[in-house]
Amino acid sequence: MSAETPTVSKSAEALPPPTERYSVVRWLHKNLFSTWYNTLLTIVMLILAALIARGVLEWALTQARWEVITANLRLFMVGQYPISALWRIWACVALLAFLIGVSWGIWGRMQRGGAAAFGALPFVLAMITSDEPSRLALVITGIAGVVGYALSWRWGAALQRVSIIGWILYFPILFVLVSGFGASDSVLPPVPTSLWGGLLLTLLLTVVGIVFSFPLGVLLALGRQSNLPVISWLCVIYIELIRGVPFISVLFMAQLMLPLFLPGVTIDRVVRAMAGVVIFSAAYLAENVRGGLQSIPRGQYEAARALGLNSWKMMLLIILPQALRAVIPILVGQFIALFKDTSLVVIVGLLDLMGIAKTVLAQPDFLGLQAEVYTFVAFVYGVFCYLMSAFSQRLEAKLHAGR
Repeated sequence: MSAETPTVSKSAEALPPPTERYSVVRWLHKNLFSTWYNTLLTIVMLILAALIARGVLEWALTQARWEVITANLRLFMVGQYPISALWRIWACVALLAFLIGVSWGIWGRMQRGGAAAFGALPFVLAMITSDEPSRLALVITGIAGVVGYALSWRWGAALQRVSIIGWILYFPILFVLVSGFGASDSVLPPVPTSLWGGLLLTLLLTVVGIVFSFPLGVLLALGRQSNLPVISWLCVIYIELIRGVPFISVLFMAQLMLPLFLPGVTIDRVVRAMAGVVIFSAAYLAENVRGGLQSIPRGQYEAARALGLNSWKMMLLIILPQALRAVIPILVGQFIALFKDTSLVVIVGLLDLMGIAKTVLAQPDFLGLQAEVYTFVAFVYGVFCYLMSAFSQRLEAKLHAGR
């Protein structure tokens, strides 16, 4: 007589393992009050945080003179960009809000709280600003973001390719609108780069540095591992030479030496600064990518060759995607450092966000208000650095890079 084996349903086999669920009280007990010394440390840190928060809030609400920010807000944002051409900047901001809304609805649909916070931000700023044109522009920006988010909810699958194409075309459109072209009486008259400044210049330097240094850094990393000695040596010399000097020396070299290498060609100061940023960032990015390439097991190369792939297909389709996925945190860290390093361009005569801060502090009406100005500048830098970090964590979670 044969023993009957118990049958297990397919639904029971497919169930995930049980996970422990925590309430708020249990989470607090486990993480903050699990032992007597953890409880004591938690209480001490809460008291210290309360004292610091009380002092900061008392200064910010009763003693700080925030009129230095409101009176010079346009300078902080766009520098000396002509008022008559500010509609171009607002058009770029509205288009950016639309693309963010579409992208958030497609790839970040589960994070509704963040979408609501960023969607409400333009409307909140519109309520507190006193400039009527700026208020109208902020309302239009908020509406553009809401429309993009709503469209992505209804036609998300159909808009994925449109969103990617939009992000690719956004940056050329941005530069065309900001810089202008044609004669002085054309629809988009040129705006000299000497009038670019503030957060606008900081973001442009960062975007150009990221977009152009990334492919250059990848090529340098691949060239350093090349079997051809000449290519490998040239890449090693470039990487070690640039990494062996400070960033400010590269900026000075780009400002002074680049015109000597291209005689008869007039190169704008902002373009020279962008070239210095790209040259410097590419060297560090190449080493980050090389670390990712060295982390790939040898079996991946052998499997790619067994499939009949040549060297280029093996690198582009198998090795490089895995290497870049492995170094996402350090790449984003490099981009955050690049965003903050752009403040050094003030030494070569460009008025980015930090340069505008120094000019504002030189105004007779706002002498001695360094705390308010630098607090605002630190807040702006902190917001953008947090957004890049949050995007990195979201990308890691989507690609399962932590596993």
